[in-house]
Amino acid sequence: MKFNIRGENIEVTNAIREYVEKKISKLERYFDSAPTSDVHVNLSVYNDEQRIEVTIPMTNLLLRAEVQHIDLYAAVDLAVDKLERQIRKHKTKINRKFRQNGAPKHAFAELEKEAKQASEESENQIELVRTKRFNLKPMDSEEAILQMDMLGHSFFVFTNDQSGETNVVYKRRDGKYGLIEPHV
Repeated sequence: MKFNIRGENIEVTNAIREYVEKKISKLERYFDSAPTSDVHVNLSVYNDEQRIEVTIPMTNLLLRAEVQHIDLYAAVDLAVDKLERQIRKHKTKINRKFRQNGAPKHAFAELEKEAKQASEESENQIELVRTKRFNLKPMDSEEAILQMDMLGHSFFVFTNDQSGETNVVYKRRDGKYGLIEPHV
């Protein structure tokens, strides 16, 4: 894993950097080979509240945790716990889907191979700043809102399980939620 650690209103000392890298590197045990993805870590301090945001983009999976705590080291521990839960949850889904391939670690190895192939193909094309690809899982709007909140995003694209069309749920400024449906 390649770490990109930056601080906002806090100086990222060697001790903090080493602690963050040591804790997040423990997630490698869930994979056959170490993921080649970048690990983005944002540390910030506002009004004596420490905040850590960890994002690990992978093919077909985005691991993200955001934690606020009085103690920075406790916040790092809580963020790693969240990421572990997300990995275990995703591996359980993959394990059900790919039982014929053996252990779920093999599915993650396949995801990494696909990511390398996609990056090699994209080198020969026009450079894009960012591309996200994911399968649109059929679900209802309530489940989509839960997924959106779990990821910490302000919108979520999904396939409506009743109509079969692509929909978007989003969080409004007033804290309520909205749904965008295509009009034919």
